[in-house]
Amino acid sequence: MSIHLVAGAAKAIPLTPLHAGALETWLAKAPKPVARWVETVRFKGKPGTHALLPHANGGLDRVLVGVREGADIWSYGGLPSALPAGVYRLDPEPGAHPADAAALGWALGAYAFTRYKTPRRDFARLAWPGTCDRAHIERTARAVFLVRDLVNTPAGDMGPAELADAAKAVAKEFGAEIKIIVGDALLKANYPLVHAVGRASSRPPRLIDLRWGRRGPKVTLVGKGVCFDSGGLDIKSSQGMKQMKKDMGGGAHVLALAQMIMGARLPIRLRVLVPAVENAISGNAMRPLDIVRSRKGITVEIGNTDAEGRLILCDALAEADSEQPDLLIDCATLTGAARVALGPDLPALFCNNDGLANRLLALGRSIGDPLWRLPLYRPYRRGLKTAIADISSTGEGVHAGAVMAALYLQEFVGDKTPWAHIDMLAANPRSRPGRPEGGEATGLRALYALVADTAQGEGKSKAKRRRPAS
Repeated sequence: MSIHLVAGAAKAIPLTPLHAGALETWLAKAPKPVARWVETVRFKGKPGTHALLPHANGGLDRVLVGVREGADIWSYGGLPSALPAGVYRLDPEPGAHPADAAALGWALGAYAFTRYKTPRRDFARLAWPGTCDRAHIERTARAVFLVRDLVNTPAGDMGPAELADAAKAVAKEFGAEIKIIVGDALLKANYPLVHAVGRASSRPPRLIDLRWGRRGPKVTLVGKGVCFDSGGLDIKSSQGMKQMKKDMGGGAHVLALAQMIMGARLPIRLRVLVPAVENAISGNAMRPLDIVRSRKGITVEIGNTDAEGRLILCDALAEADSEQPDLLIDCATLTGAARVALGPDLPALFCNNDGLANRLLALGRSIGDPLWRLPLYRPYRRGLKTAIADISSTGEGVHAGAVMAALYLQEFVGDKTPWAHIDMLAANPRSRPGRPEGGEATGLRALYALVADTAQGEGKSKAKRRRPAS
């Protein structure tokens, strides 16, 4: 897929990014007819707006773009579809705005999901800014496009086998090793909860296991790969099922993150685990209050068959933790409670390591890809007690749903393993400039920055392996 950034063009139309505070200074230097025109069209430098400045010959002379100060990518996101066809070039005031933000925002704004529908028009193109990190922009855009494509694909064309095929394609591109365990072989390999969730579907469940790299810190990524979620016997409403093709968004994120890591050749030992299932209904579907012995040996009482994501994740997390990685990250479209609390744009972060959490939050803020930390509040662990098993998958309460899910997952991760759990939506409920309705990568750029930071060894001595205060 093209990101609509091209080699420099001599006749490219200049784009001048201006935040509201800089507009007055720019206008003071501009010819008076230009200043009058900007006043006439009421351009104020508001982020996400733009003004077309006409040339004396009737063509387009320049475009003013309203931006926020700092690493703001989304002010550029609407330009590829809003501007007249042609090639544009960034022409900022010295030090006015990061070139990387402009290039990435443009690239992400030029996304279209075209598998089933031909786009109505082509996008405008931007000449590569000379100072931007072109390789990083291309890797990032490709990764975001991969998440969006995988999440947008209907479940009929994106089942466990197709998600595994996507993982194979990523592995093949970078020479990674990949192993896939399918169907009843999951029982022999001791992934009983992955099998229990996926066994009712005619499309067998899978455990995708990718490895790459032979030196550096050991980093393991785990992603929820529920390709469609009917809710199982605790069936969802028809409205509740409409967006459940996106329930493999966590798996899409870790595959995209792996693609970025391998593309940058970061010096780490990478492992990716994606349990891929369809939560369907048939005669052999798991039932509420069934008890399944997990990979870790913990017996789990199934509190609700519609809380299946944590069940497949706990087997994968137990396997990941067995190798004692230097960094363990899981991504999952896990709870509606996190979305009620934080909305669609802000992934919830749960973390057993304060140093790790602070690094990730700071990196996300610095590049405009924020997360928000929620607590692993240990007193709530009592809500997961059950009389006849080691743990309930859900408990009986209705409060703190995201916290309860994270506390459940924490049971399968050792205290000494630095672990971050990301509870995300992986979708845009409505279209905005650069962010079309449908699949979306949230937290992906922040997680890549964290892995890159870990690969460089920065902050390792600061990351004390302790539980957060509760």
